[in-house]
Amino acid sequence: MTINEESEAQAPLSATQRELKLNGRTITLVGTAHVSAESIKEVKAAITERKPGAVAIELDEKRLASLEDSESWRKMDIIKVLKNKQGFLMLANIVLAGYQKRMGQSAGVKPGDEMVAAIETARELNIPQVMVDRPIATTLRRAWAVNSFWGKCQLMSSLIVSAFSKEETSPEEIEKLKRQSEMDSMMAELSDYMPKVKQVLIDERDRYLASRIWQCPGDSVLAVLGAGHLPGVEAHLEKLASGEESPDCSDIDVVPEKSLGSKIAAWLIPALIVALIVLGFVFGGKEIGMDMLGRWIVWNSIPAAIGALLAAGHPVTILTAFISAPITSLCPFIGVGIVSGIVQAFVCKPKVEDMENMQTDATSLKGFYKNKILRVLLILVLTTIGSSIGTITAGASFVVTIKSFFGKILSLFKR
Repeated sequence: MTINEESEAQAPLSATQRELKLNGRTITLVGTAHVSAESIKEVKAAITERKPGAVAIELDEKRLASLEDSESWRKMDIIKVLKNKQGFLMLANIVLAGYQKRMGQSAGVKPGDEMVAAIETARELNIPQVMVDRPIATTLRRAWAVNSFWGKCQLMSSLIVSAFSKEETSPEEIEKLKRQSEMDSMMAELSDYMPKVKQVLIDERDRYLASRIWQCPGDSVLAVLGAGHLPGVEAHLEKLASGEESPDCSDIDVVPEKSLGSKIAAWLIPALIVALIVLGFVFGGKEIGMDMLGRWIVWNSIPAAIGALLAAGHPVTILTAFISAPITSLCPFIGVGIVSGIVQAFVCKPKVEDMENMQTDATSLKGFYKNKILRVLLILVLTTIGSSIGTITAGASFVVTIKSFFGKILSLFKR
């Protein structure tokens, strides 16, 4: 039977299952909602009935370890996270996990329970399990890297809205998430609102998941994945079977390097600020030069300190933000948010209960202020925003000052 003939024989087993017969192999896709009690039952039944040669799971190795090790939170070092510049990544992870946890509360299901059920059922039947998803850190970093400044603002605002949304989701509404029509409308909305994010979170992962599923051992593979991935993964599997597509996904398995332009800009902006201040001293004298230097310090220090204050930072943290902002704004290697966050973590050490309650606390503004780890991340965000506003404002005022000064010089020559 040819690939085309096989494809014609394929038909959905249900709204959430697809059976593909490709190149002599049978690949069954089981679509789930990650906080669905029905999905848990469906996954268990599908694996038990089919007894495939391998079960592919939409997880990566780190997320699997986190699900299996209930004590993993004890090993987290918030200071190390900040030093490795992973604070924003961690915040996004916590907010997304908290959002899913809130969705599953009405159904009494924790996020990823259907994946755990698939793994446990496969182990009971001695069926190999393969984690086929791209590492979440890579996905989130790629989503951040491919976005413009405006896209980053949209992404951050979406995370904030989802974190503090009080919208309740009923079990019936969760089950609707598995229906093709519901998924189509959600994907279309995401594509219109944040096309580059949709490309990374959905399209790239469809291809990655299909490639890893294709490489699973055995002639019979059952894959458990989010229902939204079913159409895309099916399409990529058919392309892999026909040879139209390669299973090599190395191009989307790495975080893109910063462009030469962005690397230059990271140094060019601080260099321009310093150059403007020097010009103030050279052509305007000590008075104008000191005025510009003072403005740089004030415009950076005050917004950063206000950011730390709004995040309910310790007085030492607020002072640190005030002092470090004018310096870190001129250094691409470290930001005021990292420095202030580390200081906050030192003076207000997180407790075990903060680590235990991170996901729950991340669903409310009150929780962010109560939880010492989340407050560190809040300080990271707000002091960074404050310092950025200060840098833009001070830079603009310098340009106006230098332009005005040279304007006066030219008017003297014209006389």
